Amino acid sequence: MQNMALKNTALKNMAQKTQAPLTDYLLRLGDNALVLGQRHAQLCGKAPALEEELALMNVGLDLFGQARNWLGYAAELMVADLVTDNIDADHLAFRRDAQDFRNLLITEQPNGDFADTIGRQFLFDAWHVHLLDGLAGSSDPRIAEVAAKSLKEATYHLRRSSEWVIRLGDGTEESHTRMQRALDNLWQFTGELLQVDEIDQAMIEAGIAPDPETIAARWKATVEEVLEEATLERPSYDAWMYTGGKVGHHTEHLGFLLAEMQYLPRAYPDATVW
Repeated sequence: MQNMALKNTALKNMAQKTQAPLTDYLLRLGDNALVLGQRHAQLCGKAPALEEELALMNVGLDLFGQARNWLGYAAELMVADLVTDNIDADHLAFRRDAQDFRNLLITEQPNGDFADTIGRQFLFDAWHVHLLDGLAGSSDPRIAEVAAKSLKEATYHLRRSSEWVIRLGDGTEESHTRMQRALDNLWQFTGELLQVDEIDQAMIEAGIAPDPETIAARWKATVEEVLEEATLERPSYDAWMYTGGKVGHHTEHLGFLLAEMQYLPRAYPDATVW
């Protein structure tokens, strides 16, 4: 128990202690996938149809796999930088508090109804696929390798979420209303997708991350193309936006999500077999 307490202390406010921009960047990538994957896991048994249930769970599993790759790399760097010892992806997933997570705010938003779930996924996918495409050419070979593999999954995710946005938007009056409402509610979190801070800038200058202007232009083009076909009205790019997830300032929703996701590892910290 004492060793576990020391590990938890080391992880507390970890982002502030970790000076390497690459580690912080990897945490952002991993936390995005982990939190959104957990949102999908919460939908098990609740999808509107069996086929869609399988699709949602497959997307969630893809995201969990991506999270393990990104967080595993981050953990290795933390050990190498002597930030802490004997830390792995599981510790980063299950032993950090909400303020230590670096995921985008849109990924932690509640599932809501099916339009909310699809809208959240689409807005994220439209950004994620272009980011991964850029990261596949990263100067860091390991990031390039993980991104290239993840890009195949994200391409399917975007195709699926786009088709659902079009189907709901250009469907019945009820489905159109719900899809437009979901889009309007989620739009306030999209500004953070395109936000560039000092961590992002350091990665760009090192050739690790792609040009943010290119990502922004491609995201906007993808969103506009799909929304036009879905007969949905795009909210303004100049609308007021929530930010802060990338530096640990989250909505109240993340704490509840983590309480559920982290319960067993925190309740039985010395367990070695589940």
